Amino acid sequence: MAIKRNSNDGVGILDPNDDDKSKATDIVVPTESMTFTVALPVQVHVQPEDEAAVSIDEVAINPEYLSSEGPATTTIQLVAEDVAIMPPAEEEAPIPALPEPDDVYSRRGRQRPEVSATPEPATMLTPERLIHTPKRLRKPAPEGVLQRLLYDATFRLVNVGDSYRVRERKALDARIGKPFEGGTRFVAVLTRKGGVGKTTISTLLGMAMADVREDRVIAIDANPDRGTLAERIIKSTRATVRDVVTRAKSLTTFTEFQTLVSRDTTRLDVLASDTDPTVAEAFDEDDYNVVADLAERFYSVVVTDCGTGMLHSAMKATLQRVDSVVVVCGGSVDESRLASETLTWLESNGYEDLVKNAVVALNTATQGTNLVKLEEIEAHFQSRVRDIVRIPYDPALATGSLIRFDEIRPLTRAAARELAAQVVDGLPQSRTA
Repeated sequence: MAIKRNSNDGVGILDPNDDDKSKATDIVVPTESMTFTVALPVQVHVQPEDEAAVSIDEVAINPEYLSSEGPATTTIQLVAEDVAIMPPAEEEAPIPALPEPDDVYSRRGRQRPEVSATPEPATMLTPERLIHTPKRLRKPAPEGVLQRLLYDATFRLVNVGDSYRVRERKALDARIGKPFEGGTRFVAVLTRKGGVGKTTISTLLGMAMADVREDRVIAIDANPDRGTLAERIIKSTRATVRDVVTRAKSLTTFTEFQTLVSRDTTRLDVLASDTDPTVAEAFDEDDYNVVADLAERFYSVVVTDCGTGMLHSAMKATLQRVDSVVVVCGGSVDESRLASETLTWLESNGYEDLVKNAVVALNTATQGTNLVKLEEIEAHFQSRVRDIVRIPYDPALATGSLIRFDEIRPLTRAAARELAAQVVDGLPQSRTA
């Protein structure tokens, strides 16, 4: 059998017994097909960690649990409460971008010094930039004999702190040194009777304040006739309040004003009263206002040593400016009674607030103190004023001469400091005018 190929890509088969060679039976035999097998890797799904953290583990269900009645169910009733719907917040203004480091006046936090592209002003030289800050601040060395001995013996490793007395002293210093804001504070030392130690109390009060405070303190002798306040310290000038009044317009700086006052070792400035007996014009209300106006420009605390009595010309101006009063009381019957009448006069003339805030200085250096029950005097004034401080007898004060604050007895110095602390406690720390 012969095979022929047709044009249609099929294969023809010829029968040899057939006479007609032209005829042929076409039997189409399909061409062979090829099959390709590709082995692909089996894709395995890996669950991410974040999906695994919230997925529910497959747990087999117990068939006994699925009864015909089904598992028990619990119904929870939710009650909706009234909820206030806040109005939509207004769009806030965009926060301005921070300036570049070279534009701000600080270099805190920089590890290496950097050179600015523009010249730096002097304000860039701040302590934070120039001074190394220790990583651990060492506690200050303790004060006290045993405390300091233990501190030194342990090579500064054991610091138990200050002793009880030192802590009391520092607490008293903090009270006396209370900072003031907004103007000068005026304190008046007064009484209706002379000879009870009013000038001595004024000096001790001013010294105790000036010895602790960082600002300026001045004591003014406002006695209209003849005061002795400047004689309690070493005088460095012969100027008086009369010179201040005369030269008031030309005193524009503290350096010029300081030439008219005397300064104690405690940094207390004292302005003396007029000592010339031939001067007919007394220190009156207008003169005190001129001196007080100048003192307000240069000092934070003004202690006014008032004259004897309550009706002299400068007293009205003094009480109009005063923030607190110290009433001096002697240790006798008539002196204590006159001190109490001083409070009564203040109350009857519209100064009730001054009486409630007043401090009574009980001076026990006067005659008859040993025969009087000082506790009864203190009990009387405790019912009328804010506090009372007893000033003990001291020979250095009884002479009426110079007072050196570091040479008086420790008990007297402690009493003066307590008086100063009580007075400062009653002064306003801040005010607008």
